[in-house]
Amino acid sequence: MAKAENTGNQDSIDFYFDFISPFGWIGAERIGTLARRFGRGVRWHPFLLKATVVDTMGLPPLLETPLKGDYLRRDLPRSLRYHGLGIAEAPVFTFSSVVAARATLWVRDTAPQRTEDLVLALYRAHWSQGHDISEIDTVLAIIGELELPQHDARAALQSETIKAALRNEIADAIAAGVFGSPTTIIDGEMFWGSDRLDMMTQWLETGGW
Repeated sequence: MAKAENTGNQDSIDFYFDFISPFGWIGAERIGTLARRFGRGVRWHPFLLKATVVDTMGLPPLLETPLKGDYLRRDLPRSLRYHGLGIAEAPVFTFSSVVAARATLWVRDTAPQRTEDLVLALYRAHWSQGHDISEIDTVLAIIGELELPQHDARAALQSETIKAALRNEIADAIAAGVFGSPTTIIDGEMFWGSDRLDMMTQWLETGGW
């Protein structure tokens, strides 16, 4: 099946996510199928929740929030199971997603038709298989498994160019009003959360309301 590509045109669905968010994984697994149903492309936007929730909004990380944190520790694995996504035996909820985000920007620029493949492979590697995608060698191994050029990726992921690209991506997300993962923007309309798929489907079917 053809992948939803990073077309960059006005018909693209913009999907914002942080690999640290398992709800982002749920959304990532479904957004490509939704886009293809309506003949749309997906433009994948990695960002860091620390920059939006903690630094910009001034809120503590969700898992450190009284009452809500305890609920999320139970709800997150339950939500993944509900959507048929296997979760690692001892999932790590707090880690750095910077390298994975840079890798997404690299593939989005060099092989846009493989962006969805890499995003899903990285999500599955962490949340389902228990691999540490905060490590560059882990990310490079996944890139190699997808038969993408590891040598080029290694150089790119450590370059000032890709570091600046991620900073710009985060700034653009904040400017667009994005604060949570996943956030989807369709023709200027923002939908926050992995549980908005039915609403987004109806929005696309009817042209909005």
